[in-house]
Amino acid sequence: MQKECFEFLKTMLETPSVSGFEQPIARVIRGRMKRYADEITTDIHGNTIVALNPKGSPRVMLAGHYDQIGLMVKYITDEGFITFCTVGGFDLTVLPGSRVTIHARDGEVDGIIGRKPIHLMKPEERTAPKIDIADLWIDIGARNKAEASKLVSVSDPITYKLGAQRLGKDCITSPALDDKVGVYVVMEALRLLAGRKPKCALYAVATVQEEIGLRGARTSCFGIDPLVGIAADVCHASDNPGVDKKVHGEQALGKGPVIERGANINPVLCDLFLDTAKKKKIPYQLSASPGATGTDANPMQVSRSSVAAALIGLPNRYMHTQVEVCNLSDLDNAARLIAETVARIDGKMTFIPV
Repeated sequence: MQKECFEFLKTMLETPSVSGFEQPIARVIRGRMKRYADEITTDIHGNTIVALNPKGSPRVMLAGHYDQIGLMVKYITDEGFITFCTVGGFDLTVLPGSRVTIHARDGEVDGIIGRKPIHLMKPEERTAPKIDIADLWIDIGARNKAEASKLVSVSDPITYKLGAQRLGKDCITSPALDDKVGVYVVMEALRLLAGRKPKCALYAVATVQEEIGLRGARTSCFGIDPLVGIAADVCHASDNPGVDKKVHGEQALGKGPVIERGANINPVLCDLFLDTAKKKKIPYQLSASPGATGTDANPMQVSRSSVAAALIGLPNRYMHTQVEVCNLSDLDNAARLIAETVARIDGKMTFIPV
């Protein structure tokens, strides 16, 4: 991965964007992509739309969501501790002991998630299979409610302590790789096509609120009205202990992006991706998606009178934790695969399956 591209990815990963609070990362994307785009807009919902050759035909939409899972301040106790609710899907077992940041109006406030120490637990509490969110709190070092209330407010968004780190030769670990790596891929695909003058009108969209119901892809796709919609999102890597390949398939880090195939995917577009990967010698993996996927490809496919949808997966370990892991070469190969496929799309193509 080129140094400038890595710095863009790293900046996104270290910029907070809890669902509903994506404005800071929108500014990062607009700043970086203005040199490559013909138009950049952010709609009322908060989706950032980067357009290349907007007068071309047909319209092709790329989607990666830039919202991340997070927490939200729910209540401040008399002792100055913060209780919270979740934004998006969480495994509560990974929360105790986490370092977090509360993104308050007047600046960032550091905190840690506390829990009753094991020494003070009753025997039945030590072996309890689940953690109740009511048994967790955030400690910001405040002495009482008045002091804490000067720093944070109810409804302030909260993230894990953000920070991206290289892992081994070609991997990266960070909170919120889901799905800022997808945003990187769709923006990088547009950058690769910026000097090639594609025949289609290309819209690379950083969508909002995917983690709470695939919302931003629905609104942005309705507005753009594309013929083709391609989502880039993380998928579960099965190359680590505890993941049953017989159930979840075989997707590994470093072996290329994953081309999904199934009901959510237009068969003509899927075949175009497979043919492009083979002709351009881009490594890829294949995955079975028998129904609607839990990604932006889902609402795009059923927008208006339907859209030819595809989903490119980016293998990810430890999804929705503080230490998600992806392979950098998978990201660049995904961007290249999307760019080379889009370059072949023109107004003469039909995506009606026959």
